[in-house]
Amino acid sequence: MDPTVVDAVGSIVISLDAELGWGFHDLESPPTDRVESGRRGWSVMLELCDEYDVPATWAVVGHLMLESCDGTHADHPAPEGWFVRERTDWRDREDLRFGSDLVRGILDSDVDHEFASHSFSHVLFGRPGTDRELAVAELERSIELAREWDQTIESFVYPRNDIGHRDVLAKSGLSAYRGRSPTRDGIRGVFDSALRDRSMLVEPSVDEHGLVNVPASLFLFGFEGPARTVAESIWDDPMVVLARRGIDEAADSDGVFHMWLHPNNLTHERDDRRMEAILAYIDQRRAETDLTVETMADVARRIDTTGGVDGTSKGVDGQATARQY
Repeated sequence: MDPTVVDAVGSIVISLDAELGWGFHDLESPPTDRVESGRRGWSVMLELCDEYDVPATWAVVGHLMLESCDGTHADHPAPEGWFVRERTDWRDREDLRFGSDLVRGILDSDVDHEFASHSFSHVLFGRPGTDRELAVAELERSIELAREWDQTIESFVYPRNDIGHRDVLAKSGLSAYRGRSPTRDGIRGVFDSALRDRSMLVEPSVDEHGLVNVPASLFLFGFEGPARTVAESIWDDPMVVLARRGIDEAADSDGVFHMWLHPNNLTHERDDRRMEAILAYIDQRRAETDLTVETMADVARRIDTTGGVDGTSKGVDGQATARQY
């Protein structure tokens, strides 16, 4: 049976993987610039969203909501050594391990952001070593912390887009997750979208667990390094060009265009300019057309309201997208 798909309504979705150090704690050699940019990028994105009144889905690693911990997490069924960096290299780096001030910034914003989950400790749900017990523990702890903050969780963004244990999400009462992108990242994505004229719009659908899959359209930092520098010197920021193209396509054809990023992708001022250009263009097109900005939860509720969720249809295959750290 094909996925249950409902008519799109001309909307933009932006989701952020809000993780600080937790996005890198399992890597042997974490990228220093990204690690150190998490707080800066988080604050910049909140300011830009406020300036242009753009709500986003902020998928937060649950550990950031703790005020303190001993770094052992003895009751958590994580693999041996999973929290070792918290107890060693980052023992004195509370700025990488905790982020209650930043989370409060999301909740206190005048913009109606969605508070979503990015797991408790950035466990990769799709890897063979992540069993059901660990997946349940990661989600239950996130939900428990959210409850302590008087929040509920409707949407989930899989760490590194490594999709797995979707049934756990459904049984925990969540309604949506970010699924695989139909377009490729980086130079190949630019080629597909700009030269092959391939659409970047996505079709939210209902999977076999009754969850709404809101697929990603475009990773906003998939074209970096020397290639980006060369492109900007002779053309324009390629990701801004692609983003504007997707925004126009959504506005003109009543589709859904879902962009995503990590706050720690904003490592330099030119990254800030990229995001400001994109949000400013959303604001412009929203004023000119019927284009709207939705969160992942908004999309899931809209599908439910229109009768799209029946819990019986078969959804996407749940495979992971290319991993973006």
